[in-house]
Amino acid sequence: MIDLIPSPEEVMKILQETGAYRRGHFIYPNGKHASHYFQMPLAFRYYDNARILSVGLSRHFRMEKSIARSLPKVSVISPSPGGIMVAFGVREALSAEQIYWAETEDGKRQFRQYMAETDVHPAIIVDDIIRSGKAIRETIELIREIGSEVIGIGAIARFEDGPEEFDGIPVKSLLTFDVNFYETEEEWRRSRSASDAIEEKVRF
Repeated sequence: MIDLIPSPEEVMKILQETGAYRRGHFIYPNGKHASHYFQMPLAFRYYDNARILSVGLSRHFRMEKSIARSLPKVSVISPSPGGIMVAFGVREALSAEQIYWAETEDGKRQFRQYMAETDVHPAIIVDDIIRSGKAIRETIELIREIGSEVIGIGAIARFEDGPEEFDGIPVKSLLTFDVNFYETEEEWRRSRSASDAIEEKVRF
């Protein structure tokens, strides 16, 4: 079972080969500068990669006895459309019965699907990448509002300075990455990872 979990080096190789991980000079929406940028959906364009990553993440959940006992009556939930591919892959690997995803509209995260109070099984929240953890926190609140509980949280990759747990629930991930952010371009250019790359504005 453990052999089905790819190592961080294997995960990074997939991200590099598919362009899901890039190096350069990136300006994030909050104005901060960094030398690294992840576009995780690029790795999920290829079925073999998607299966390796999704199955690997699902194994972390299956090894939790409390989660394994709940299967298949489990909901796999993505906090945003970006994590839907991960959610479908993890749901398939776990043979979980349900899948949902949240969307942000007018600045508020919400479920667009019709959901009665008794419809949603105990939930595993999965995403492609966890940065600040804001999307996960908001999704936890949504799940609680509809009367369900969160039993697992995970992502393919997690920023090292991002949350390691939410309300006592540890975050499962295949890769932890240290992204150094700089307040100004001058600070970035003084860093060891600076380069001559042309700056590029990116989305989270």
